[in-house]
Amino acid sequence: MWITVLANNDFPSNYALNLLIRDLSGHNLTIFLSDRVGAATDHAQPLKDLELFERSLLSNNALLSFEEIAQKIGKAIRTLNWINTADDFNIFKQSQPDLVISIRYGVILKDVVISVPQYGVINLHSGVLPDYKGVMPTFRAMLKGEQAIGTTLHYIRDSSIDTGPVIGTTRLPVDRQRSYLWHVLNLYADGCKLVVDTVKSISIGVSVDAKDQSPEGDYYSFPSEDDLEAFRKAGLKLFDGDEIVEFARLYTAPEEEKN
Repeated sequence: MWITVLANNDFPSNYALNLLIRDLSGHNLTIFLSDRVGAATDHAQPLKDLELFERSLLSNNALLSFEEIAQKIGKAIRTLNWINTADDFNIFKQSQPDLVISIRYGVILKDVVISVPQYGVINLHSGVLPDYKGVMPTFRAMLKGEQAIGTTLHYIRDSSIDTGPVIGTTRLPVDRQRSYLWHVLNLYADGCKLVVDTVKSISIGVSVDAKDQSPEGDYYSFPSEDDLEAFRKAGLKLFDGDEIVEFARLYTAPEEEKN
């Protein structure tokens, strides 16, 4: 099956792609990245610090880099920030996807893109739907004091955000001694397994059971300075360098993946 993966140019996406390419190696893969989430925004300083920290991790860990992933799949990884229009749409369409997988992609997909793959577009959202739609749902769940966070794999059927039929969810207990970024990264092992299992079903012609969401729940945008201060006062951290060093040590890419 020809699969196009839409992801973002950040460390969590890089980790998710490392997990996916191990189990989707039998498919023809194309990967496109966004280099932003939503419209350009002047984020509060803690979010800028988080972004800089994530960028630094891209070249200092045991994972395959984006360049190494491109070598692994035998195709360049290109940036498409205008996928719904003009040249970027044509580049996307030329990948001839039977299925599109979206993980952390920063652009809202329009009908022109959604209509291309015959098996549709599935999105791995790092929050439990319908309660936590939008940006940084893990942050919102931790701030709210939830005992568990999760991912939701759902179809994208239109340009509304995080509203499509749900294929499945995963859950992870919250450890309030751990950072936001640690929780996000640790969501992806089970989340990507859910993606792989769904791809297997589609590829052998098994119907995927997806249930419509209820109209309830909340949509969240990027945290404000007040939100970030409340997060800090609750004793929570956005990231912790020592944690990520530990995380990187736990993940060791097999040598055959690097060759």
